[in-house]
Parts: sequence; C-alpha cells; structure tokens
Amino acid sequence: MKSYTYLLIDFTTVVACFIFSFHKRIQFYRHFRSFFNAAILVGIPFIAWDIWFAAKGVWWFNEKYTLGLFIFGLPLEEWLFFICIPFSCVFTFYCLDKFFDLRKADKYSGIITGLMLIVSITVALLFRSRIYPFVTALILAGSFIYLYFIAEVRWIGRASLVYLLLMMGFFPVNGILTGMALRSPIVNYNPNMILGIRVLTIPVEDFFYGYVQFLLNVYCFMLFKGDRQLQKMHS
Repeated sequence: MKSYTYLLIDFTTVVACFIFSFHKRIQFYRHFRSFFNAAILVGIPFIAWDIWFAAKGVWWFNEKYTLGLFIFGLPLEEWLFFICIPFSCVFTFYCLDKFFDLRKADKYSGIITGLMLIVSITVALLFRSRIYPFVTALILAGSFIYLYFIAEVRWIGRASLVYLLLMMGFFPVNGILTGMALRSPIVNYNPNMILGIRVLTIPVEDFFYGYVQFLLNVYCFMLFKGDRQLQKMHS
C-alpha cells in the first residue's frame, strides 16, 4: 500500500525555503545552479554510502511509509532527501550569513576543528566493530582535515553556529524518520552496528552525519559560486 509519509517529510522540509528563494531581498534562485552542482557532487558519495549501509543491513526503510519505488535498495524519497535537506540547510546558511554578521563565530573554527578531530579519532579507535560510528568518524575527521588544513576555510565557526540553529528543524524531521510520533520508524537501525546512544529517537551518529554533510554542501556551494565568494569567506 502506497504512503506519502516520507514524501511529505521531504516536501515540508523544502517548500518554505524554495518559496522564499524568490524573495527580492534574498534572490537565492540566482544560485540554484551552484546549489544543484554542489548537492550532486556531495550527494554521490553520500548516496553510495547509503546504498552500501542498506545492503549491509546497517539501516533499512519501512516500506509502509513510502511510495514503494526503490532504486538500488533506497526508496525514491531517500534520493530526494539528498536534495531537499541540503537545500533547506544551505539556504538557511546563505540567509543568515547574508543578513547577520556571524563572523565572530569564526574565531572558534580552530577549536571546533580540534574538538571534532579528537572526538572522531577516539570514536574510530574505540568502536571499530560498529560500522556506523566508525565510518562516520573517519569521514568527519577527513572532512575537517581537508576543510581547515588544506582548503583553509575559516567559516567553520559560522557554519557550526548555523548548524546548531538548524537543530530546531533537525529534531522534528529526523525524529519522525526514526519513529517519533509514528507507530514504527521510517528508518530502522541495526542495534549491533550503532553506538546505541539516542537523543529521543535519533541515534547520536545522525548528528555528526548531518554535520559533515552540511559542511561539505556549504563548501561546494561556495566553490561553485566562484573564487571571489570563497575568498570573502576566508576574510
């Protein structure tokens, strides 16, 4: 039986941001091409990760909340997730950075990077047998090393502040996906492959998964917008 539950989650996540993209003071629509290029570039490895984990039984999807159309083991709604969620997140970052001076948060970029490297390396060493935290920790560490030490971006503090604000949307969206307010979760996790620490119904790994996905989408979005904007982000 078809259900539009997961599809509605995708839609409600992105619809307001899409509409306001055309506001005359925001005009985010001018950057749609940059966003979609970024979302595709970042989405490819994340979707591959998703397909791999679904195949290994790290997580699986409850068909009764989907349309029933699966592509490489993922429901159609999960593919749309990698467009809808990044769109709302990058749009929020773009707006907050445009209308508010968040640069004071950038002085904490080094501290945040150091803290995330300590946490991710520790988790990777202690939980090598639990594939979700292990892989997430490695990718998180690698992303911070690249962004801070190689690409030398200094907006990590700014982006991290925005990510904290995005938690107001993260909790209801991810909460519903993991079983909050539903009889059963849309996304189910193998308890032997996660840490088992949850915030309400959300596995703690999801917070770091979303964090690194957000940072990489912001970086690639700025990259596709042009070097001048990247240089501005360094200032």
